[in-house]
Amino acid sequence: MGHSRPRPKHLAKKLLQIRRSLGVSQGELVRQLGVQALIDHTTISKYELDKNEPPLTILLAYARLAGIPVEQIIDDELELTIRLRKSTAITCNRY
Repeated sequence: MGHSRPRPKHLAKKLLQIRRSLGVSQGELVRQLGVQALIDHTTISKYELDKNEPPLTILLAYARLAGIPVEQIIDDELELTIRLRKSTAITCNRY
């Protein structure tokens, strides 16, 4: 079959940082992402614990909610700069 692609090393940490910066629970994050029909809060937990890798559609929803390019989530060389809806920018610490 096909080759597996490399997994971003900091993806789980970045997803957790996004949720924490938004100040929401895993269940509330699912609602804000608008993906209730696709996943539930236990799936968010698996993403944050690096047990599962989210599909591209979910990563795009995270990026849109956080107001950042999806590259910031995926690229281990980039730091997160999260723009909250109140026009506040948060730069998350480097790993």
